[in-house]
Amino acid sequence: MKDKRVLYVSSEVVPYLPETEISSMSFEAPRLVNQQGGQIRIFMPRYGNINERRHQLHEVIRLSGINLVINDLDMPLIIKVASIPKERIQVYFIDNDEYFKRKATLTDENGKLFSDNDERAIFFAKGVIETVKKLNWSPDVIHVHGWLASLLPLYLKAYYKDEPLFNESKIVTSVYNQSFDDTLNKDMINKIKFDNIEEDAVKTLEEPSYNNLMKVAIDYSDALIVGSENIPETLETYLKASNKPILDYKSKDEFGEAYTEFFNTKIFS
Repeated sequence: MKDKRVLYVSSEVVPYLPETEISSMSFEAPRLVNQQGGQIRIFMPRYGNINERRHQLHEVIRLSGINLVINDLDMPLIIKVASIPKERIQVYFIDNDEYFKRKATLTDENGKLFSDNDERAIFFAKGVIETVKKLNWSPDVIHVHGWLASLLPLYLKAYYKDEPLFNESKIVTSVYNQSFDDTLNKDMINKIKFDNIEEDAVKTLEEPSYNNLMKVAIDYSDALIVGSENIPETLETYLKASNKPILDYKSKDEFGEAYTEFFNTKIFS
């Protein structure tokens, strides 16, 4: 993995949010690549319940200030950055007062999904790509974790398909069992189509369920990793039918070696 550029895009990362399979792996995988001499960047949303003072987040003025159009509305993009202590790993935070100021991540105090999670996912995907463009940093691999990040493969391959910075980038998506019941906003498909993404590409999202979001991510990824010991059966079947390179679930102890071998033999070869 030495000198390879790997971009990690995740809905959650420790130590900024509590430990889950996603937040833990979104820290362990970059740390592994960092130790092997790879170059890494991590992106996550700047939720309102992240303590900016404790984690020493600060705004990067030169990267902030552009507007992203979401469903015909201009939404200002704010970029913040912090370093994970002792790891020399920089984390970039995608922020916007409308989408990420509230003191919670994906649900309200009653466990109900926020009604604008669909727009937050679109904003996050576009925000990451626009920021990487400003950094002029061309990743060899983009590794996606969590359903809020799941639109990134679609946007990169459809909306940003002519962007030369990503011409050689391979997309890897980890599929977890961290899902949600019900669906996101039913108008999500129209908000994505507003970006001139063809209906065929997102037809699955007529019902924006967790499984369907992940199916779209699988469709537009180059390789896949099973991130949980058990994932929904429908996704297991869909993964197998994709005929793409797949790294089966590995425990934390086995992960490092298997991950390195998978990248070296299936992605960089």
